[in-house]
Amino acid sequence: MTASPRRILVTGGASGLGRGIAGAFRAAGDVVFIGDVDAQAAAAVADEIGATALGLDIADEASVQAACERIAEAGGLDVLVNNAGVVAGGGTLQEVAVDAVDAALRVNVRGTFLMLRVFGALLADSGHGAIVNISSIGARQPTPGLGHYEATKAAVDALTRTAAIELAGSGVRVNAVAPGPVLTPLTAEFAANPDARAAWESRIPLGTIAEVDQITPLVLFLASDAASHITGVSVAVDGGQLLV
Repeated sequence: MTASPRRILVTGGASGLGRGIAGAFRAAGDVVFIGDVDAQAAAAVADEIGATALGLDIADEASVQAACERIAEAGGLDVLVNNAGVVAGGGTLQEVAVDAVDAALRVNVRGTFLMLRVFGALLADSGHGAIVNISSIGARQPTPGLGHYEATKAAVDALTRTAAIELAGSGVRVNAVAPGPVLTPLTAEFAANPDARAAWESRIPLGTIAEVDQITPLVLFLASDAASHITGVSVAVDGGQLLV
C-alpha cells in the first residue's frame, strides 16, 4: 500500500531558503502549504511548484490561528517548518537601531513561539508529526554587528529544546537546522561584493558559502521517519565554521 502524501507547512516559503525547502518537499511528493507575510509572492511560488499559498504573519496571533484553522479544515498537518525570520538591520549593540531589534524579536522569537504554541497543539492532538525550526550558527558563534539577530536564534534553539520535551509524549519531534551563511536574495548584495564574500569564506574550512540545496536535505531528513529517534537537537550546516 502506498503511503499518503504528507502535509507540510513552510513559513517564509515565498523566497530564499524557505522557497527551496518548499520545492524540495513538493519534489518528494508531499502536499505543501507556503505561509508568508507576502501573500502575493506566496501565491506566485505556490502556482509555480504546485503548492497552496497562505497569507501568514507568524508574529500575529490571529493570523497564526486563522492559518491553523484553515489547515485543520483542509485535512491537518504532518510537518511544520518554521523558516520565516528577519535580520532587520545591523550594527554593534551600541549602534543597532532599537526598531531593528524589536523587528527581529517580533518575528524570530514571538513568531516562532506562536507557531510552536498553535501548530504544536494541532500536531499533538493528531498524535504525530515533526517540527523543524530554522536557527543559525550565530546562536553559538558571534559575528560583530549581528548580535541582536544572533540572540533571537539562540532563543529559537532554546524553544526547540523545550518544545521537544513538552511534545515528545504526544509523538511530535522538534529539531532545528542551523545554517551558516546561505546564498539567498537576503545575502545577494553581500555575496556580490568580492571582498566581503572572501572575508566570510575565509572563516569556513570548506571554503564556500552554502547553496540552498545544501541545506534542504537535512530539513527533509529531520522531518522524515528516518529521524524517528532524534528530537531536541540543533544541527549546524556551516562548512565547518563552528570549528574555528
